[in-house]
Amino acid sequence: MRKTMIFAALLMCGTALFGQESAADKYVFTTVDSVGITPVKDQNQSGTCWSFSSIGLLESELIRLGKGEFDLSEMFVVHKTMEDRARASVRTHGDVSYAPGGSFYDVIYCYKNYGMVPNDVMPGIKYDSDGHNHSELANVAGAYVNAIANGNSKRLTNVWHDGLSGIYDAYLGECPETFTYNGKEYTPQSFYQSLGLNADDYVSLTSYSHQPFYSTFVLEIQDNWRWAESYNLPIDELMQVFDNAIMNGYTIAWASDVSESGFTRNGVATLPDVEKAQELSGSDMAHWLKLKPEQKQLNTKPQPQKWVSQEERQVAYDNYETTDDHGMQIYGIAKDQEGGEYYMVKNSWGTDSKYKGHWYVSKAFARYKTMNIVVHKNALPKDIAKKLGIK
Repeated sequence: MRKTMIFAALLMCGTALFGQESAADKYVFTTVDSVGITPVKDQNQSGTCWSFSSIGLLESELIRLGKGEFDLSEMFVVHKTMEDRARASVRTHGDVSYAPGGSFYDVIYCYKNYGMVPNDVMPGIKYDSDGHNHSELANVAGAYVNAIANGNSKRLTNVWHDGLSGIYDAYLGECPETFTYNGKEYTPQSFYQSLGLNADDYVSLTSYSHQPFYSTFVLEIQDNWRWAESYNLPIDELMQVFDNAIMNGYTIAWASDVSESGFTRNGVATLPDVEKAQELSGSDMAHWLKLKPEQKQLNTKPQPQKWVSQEERQVAYDNYETTDDHGMQIYGIAKDQEGGEYYMVKNSWGTDSKYKGHWYVSKAFARYKTMNIVVHKNALPKDIAKKLGIK
């Protein structure tokens, strides 16, 4: 999930890119069901969507359990994760790539093994900026790690990782060993324990036919460098998990491909059925996917959606048409004025967008472009959990 930083900047360029919206060309959404979430945050110029979305999931879990609203530190997780990723890169002589990206599992792993701190304790901005900007950090840390991983040294010193920690300390701040929160002293581990969430309760699910269904496998994406396993479900059953989770009070950490043309900067993501839309409108839309952004009109109002098959999902994954771009948090279900169904999504691109940082993603888009999800195991329908051997 690395390309998000550049893509987010492009998406936020303003309404001039897509032209003015007429009264007829608009969506009217009605919420069917939604789950409690914390306010939208802004990852700004940092490839850290994986941390923001997973932290959002954990914050919503605390709301679900009646523990109140927390603002947890994404940058504590980033600091710990990038140090671990550097060690993996060096141990494999650079075969594990070192880049500013991660997976949902990185957050769960960090939560379990290193603990957690509030955002007030470690906001992660030690440089002169109002928002996260990791451009320089990524260049400096990347050059440092790659020089060691791909160098000619026959024997490494025992302090190279101290140098890397120093780089992250300089930009993000040191990870605290102890801190005071609401008048009580904690360590990151004791704070994690005080929150009452069990990291082992969260499972990753995906849907690809090149591996057996109802088993686990390591999803083959670059940022899954910890080799975390996901349960593999047929796509129809994976979509059942989405709905069951939301209707029972759980949110979802959602990894998707946002470079798809149907994912717009105006808070809507759809998968238009071009042929059906052409039949209904009488317009020539067969070449729609080749049009310039300002010419695309299919996402300005409800349109028929394409419901892809398991095979079509697999082909897109195998051909690099579906890539691991961005992590977000799904927290609700909505309908448009034509009855089309959508997932309500909390993004991490700030609130300078049509729906103040929230997106409406058609179920058809999610069906096609979902890479994987992480959710509490109790959010699964009981029959699906039984098939997977999850108790």
